[in-house]
Amino acid sequence: MSEARASRERLERHGISPNRELGQNFLVDDNILGVIGRLAEVQPGDVALEIGGGLGVLSAYLAPRVAHLHVVETDVRLVPVLEEALAGAAATLHVADVMDLDLSALDPAPDKVIANLPYGVAVPALLRTIAELPQVALWCVMVQREIADRIAAGPGTRAYGVPSVQVQLACEVAAVRPVSRTIFRPAPHVDSAILVLRRRGPSPSPAVRDLVRAAFAHRRKALGGSLALATGDPAVRDRARAALEEMGHPPDERAERLAPEEFADLARRLA
Repeated sequence: MSEARASRERLERHGISPNRELGQNFLVDDNILGVIGRLAEVQPGDVALEIGGGLGVLSAYLAPRVAHLHVVETDVRLVPVLEEALAGAAATLHVADVMDLDLSALDPAPDKVIANLPYGVAVPALLRTIAELPQVALWCVMVQREIADRIAAGPGTRAYGVPSVQVQLACEVAAVRPVSRTIFRPAPHVDSAILVLRRRGPSPSPAVRDLVRAAFAHRRKALGGSLALATGDPAVRDRARAALEEMGHPPDERAERLAPEEFADLARRLA
């Protein structure tokens, strides 16, 4: 029996329906599992973290193929469904909101994140795992297509912003593969994409993250003006203008024109 069919039977047996308030769109197509497995380079020695277990379709696929699987699910109704999907596997089910879970306490420590991320927490969950799980070297996650495009966006594009910079400072965007909305039930109103990230360095420091958020807070203004408005410190405007000139940019440059590494450089100059 396919994983998708087995999961649907578990869902019916336990009388569970998707919760739209939680943004639940359950994965129901087995064909995508092999694609995820290849892109995630799943190996028997991996310790994987799955965020948003749902019906356990991806969980049941991953569990026998890795050394250990951590599954995080916030909906307590899905516990019996996931327990069935993980029966007999080397896996730990964490019934919690991923934004509240102590990621550093996961044992064994994950080295990959493989997940169909809930749309509502996709960006914060991704950024949190990058910052708090330094041993994770690869992410293979399904997200809303718009989010994938924002994370992969380069300087000077409309989609380029805070997530682009913060993710790209720590990771290389290795792949963005479109995914049809028809592989979910209920089908969402937007398309999705598989996003693959490879770590290339540590998460940006809090000072750099704060600078990036302040720089993009007022996108239509020059970077120095946006910093001054966001921080409430008028003096930072002139300091930022001087730093930008030292870096080879016009003093009235906008945040969207700076490459991710330049924000780290700017933070050092302003410190």
